[in-house]
Amino acid sequence: MSQINEIAKELKGNLKQFPNFPSEGILFEDFLPIFSKPELFQKLVDAFKLHVGDKKVDYIVGLESRGFLFGPTLALALNAGFIPVRKPGKLPGPTFQAEFQKEYGSDKFEIQQGVIPEGAKVIIVDDILATGGSASAAGELVKLSKAEVIEYLFVMELDFLKGRDKLGKPVFTLLSGQAEKLSS
Repeated sequence: MSQINEIAKELKGNLKQFPNFPSEGILFEDFLPIFSKPELFQKLVDAFKLHVGDKKVDYIVGLESRGFLFGPTLALALNAGFIPVRKPGKLPGPTFQAEFQKEYGSDKFEIQQGVIPEGAKVIIVDDILATGGSASAAGELVKLSKAEVIEYLFVMELDFLKGRDKLGKPVFTLLSGQAEKLSS
C-alpha cells in the first residue's frame, strides 16, 4: 500500500457521516474533524505534497470557502503562492469573473487581475468535487489570467455527479468518493 493510500485510510477513518444532510438522500461526509487534530491536518497536506511530487507549481488557487482551509498550508509546503477565488464583491480592485451552474441556479466566482503572472503553473484545490461547476469556473479564471492549470486536487469526490468530466485537466482526489446518492 502506498504512503498516500495509508494516509487516506487514516483520514477517512476520522470523517463523520451525517445521513440526509443538507437534504434528504444525501450522505454528508464531514472532513472538518481532520483540522481539529494537528497530526491529521499535517497528514492531509503531506498526502497532497506526495502526490504533487516534483511538479513545478507556482501557485495554489483555493476556492471559497473550504479550499481556504488547506490551500494556503499546501502552498507553503510546495513553496508556492496562494491565490483565493471568491464570490463577487469580496476582492478589491479589478477582477476577472466567471459564472457557473449550481444545482439550483447559477453563481459567480472572481479572482483579482494581475495576481497570477502570465504563464504561471497553477493547481486548483477545493474540498469536494461534485458537479465540477465551481472548479471549472476557477479554471476559467486562471485561463483569463493567462496562466496554466496543471491539475485539480480535491479531498473527496462525488463520483456519480461526474464533475471531473468538465475539467479537462488531471484530477486527483485524496479520499475515495461516493459512488451514488444515499438510498431513501
